[in-house]
Amino acid sequence: MIPLRDNIPSTHFPLMTIALIVINTVVFYYQSLHGLSGMEELFSRFALIPANFDLDNILSQPLSHYSPLITSTFLHGGFMHLLSNMWALWLFGDNVEDRMGSFNFLVFYLFCGILAGSLHVLIYPASTIPTIGASGAIAGIMGSYFILFPHAKVLTLIPIVFIPWFVEIYAVIYLGFWLFLQILGGTAELAGGVAQIAFWVHVGGFVAGMIFHRFFIIDRPVQS
Repeated sequence: MIPLRDNIPSTHFPLMTIALIVINTVVFYYQSLHGLSGMEELFSRFALIPANFDLDNILSQPLSHYSPLITSTFLHGGFMHLLSNMWALWLFGDNVEDRMGSFNFLVFYLFCGILAGSLHVLIYPASTIPTIGASGAIAGIMGSYFILFPHAKVLTLIPIVFIPWFVEIYAVIYLGFWLFLQILGGTAELAGGVAQIAFWVHVGGFVAGMIFHRFFIIDRPVQS
């Protein structure tokens, strides 16, 4: 299922949503200038690698040691990885930013990314596989959208063989099904013991967004 647009227009200009898309795109372009070996070096420094964290001595580590929880969210493994994440951010981010304001939205975005990455570290503490992408932070945006705009409709493309089928799906159903797929995929990966896709990053970000969005909402008039 490919989401195309929702039916809730923005009341305020989505400054931070656009800024985050631009920043992620610029960082991806910067990555592309480094070639394969250079990208591996970037990932070793800035990607989230669970095995680099000493869970028994969390408080004794300097804050800079945990910077990959943020820097990893601005790295992407390929153009389609970037495109899918930025499209979801654009689709759901503007309305959430409407309710939070630009600054709170940025803090919320980073907060969800940190919690999502932390859950991944807790589940796969010995993993040496670099984890990158904005999907944990964006899943937080989706989780907050799930609560704030459950009756919004998402125009969705469902390809059936070679025939495109366009259907409007309530956000609560579309996002609920998306969350179900992430839990299903994460559970299957736990059974296999290896994380190929960061499903629990998605789940952690989504649940964080559902729970904590209320602390970032400000009183702004919005369209119902």
